Amino acid sequence: MSKKTQRLDFLAAISGVMIALQARANGELSHRIGNGVEAALVSFGSGLIIIAIIAIFSSKIKEGVRNLRGAVVRKELPRWTLFAGALGGSFVAVQTHIVPLIGVAIYSVASIAGQTAASLIVDRIGFTGGGKKEITPRRIGAALFTVFAVLISVLDRMDAKDLSLFAVLLGCVAGAIVGVQRAMNGQINEHSHQSFTTSFLNFIMGTTFLMIFLAILASFSSEKIVPLPAGPWWIYTGGVIGVVYIAFTSTIVQHLGVLTFTLFSVGGQLLGSLLIDLYSPTHGVHVSIYLVTGIAMTYLGVIVGGVNNSQGRKRLTHK
Repeated sequence: MSKKTQRLDFLAAISGVMIALQARANGELSHRIGNGVEAALVSFGSGLIIIAIIAIFSSKIKEGVRNLRGAVVRKELPRWTLFAGALGGSFVAVQTHIVPLIGVAIYSVASIAGQTAASLIVDRIGFTGGGKKEITPRRIGAALFTVFAVLISVLDRMDAKDLSLFAVLLGCVAGAIVGVQRAMNGQINEHSHQSFTTSFLNFIMGTTFLMIFLAILASFSSEKIVPLPAGPWWIYTGGVIGVVYIAFTSTIVQHLGVLTFTLFSVGGQLLGSLLIDLYSPTHGVHVSIYLVTGIAMTYLGVIVGGVNNSQGRKRLTHK
């Protein structure tokens, strides 16, 4: 394995830790204000402000915007892929609702199941812009193993009143959403040639989507827009984490493929989520042997998936 490949694998794992940290921050913000969509908007909006400031002083981001505009005009990049950020907004909105109910660790395992299932499909059709990847028995086995790990993780809480199985299912849906978003970001990044341009576009689209969604909810439902709490400070870090995360993933996924990237990021995400639920759990959340077993099974899924599939990388290289 080359040093470059090792570095990409490590960055994929770090991105998984970022997901766990963002989930905890956004979940706590949602719990304190009682409005998941507003919490998601605060997260996306703060990220947009940060990257917009960076864009003002970054010639590379501006160049990436010009590259994207040219690709769309030449019809090399479908216009609909530019709305990847709307999927990101949906993902964060779902995330902020679920984490306070089931905790970071169970949410992470559920979302990973959705990611792996979606990843098989988008890799097979070459949705990332990095070429098609074969669906082998090992890759299918990795995905099924991860889905099975969800059931093991919540086995001791199946009859618990504090566990919403619907929330677990929504966690799977959220994972599928982010799997497709990663693939769309891979296409965008292939034409922008600048990962922070991809991140900038995602935050524009995601913030716009959440503003419209929150306005509709406030107008036609009982949802209320409430003042933001004074602290603690870390509940407002979701946007910062998102800026770095999207820049990471939009670059790495082109080289590793969506499923391989997902499997490597699993390690960081589950380890991070386990530590968070041990040292800073949401109310009513506990770490059980079933959850730890589910996490261990997901790690085994990484091995089953054969993430170091050199043939898959050769296909990508010789696209």
